[in-house]
Amino acid sequence: MCTETFLRLPEEKRRRFLDAAWEEFAGARFTDVSINQIVRRAGIPRGSFYQYFTDKEDLFAYLLEEVRNHVKEEYRRVLKANGGDIFQAQLDCFDRMTSQEALPDPVMERCMNFIRNNQGVDIQKFIPTRPGQRLLDGLWDLTDLSALREPRQEYGRIVFCLLMAALGSACMDAMLCPEDRELYREELAAKLEIVKHGCLRAGECP
Repeated sequence: MCTETFLRLPEEKRRRFLDAAWEEFAGARFTDVSINQIVRRAGIPRGSFYQYFTDKEDLFAYLLEEVRNHVKEEYRRVLKANGGDIFQAQLDCFDRMTSQEALPDPVMERCMNFIRNNQGVDIQKFIPTRPGQRLLDGLWDLTDLSALREPRQEYGRIVFCLLMAALGSACMDAMLCPEDRELYREELAAKLEIVKHGCLRAGECP
């Protein structure tokens, strides 16, 4: 990830560099992303880049961490508004992130532009292991686990990771194909119902 040198930069300079990086990553395929273009856009010497990050992979992992933190803040607002219902929170987050009536979310828009240009790139390799679990850290105070079969945090983490996988897939599909947004929302709702109630008929077990 980033160096202490980068973290000590003035906020305006750090933000200018990250905006330049997003502009480059969102407008090109990953293999074509140019460190020279990033430093030119940011107005800094090329050598400064390597005082901040090891390489473009290291920088991109940091940008994805920014996205994760942004999603976490959105999720926190949703949980606070709906009383901690993690199932309803997925639909609420989907609506917030994909609504065509709302103002575009600049953070998610940049991320989606990158995905559009890099549909063959495995983004998971840039993300720390068990990202869903990391996302939930710091949200337990707003999360209601009382209705779960096992109302304990470790069980809640497993449920949450299943829900976040469904939400992430639905949001990406809806942002890439906005004309099918309602279809993806219906599919998300169906997945949430399966996680909530299971897929076997009452009394059935393998």
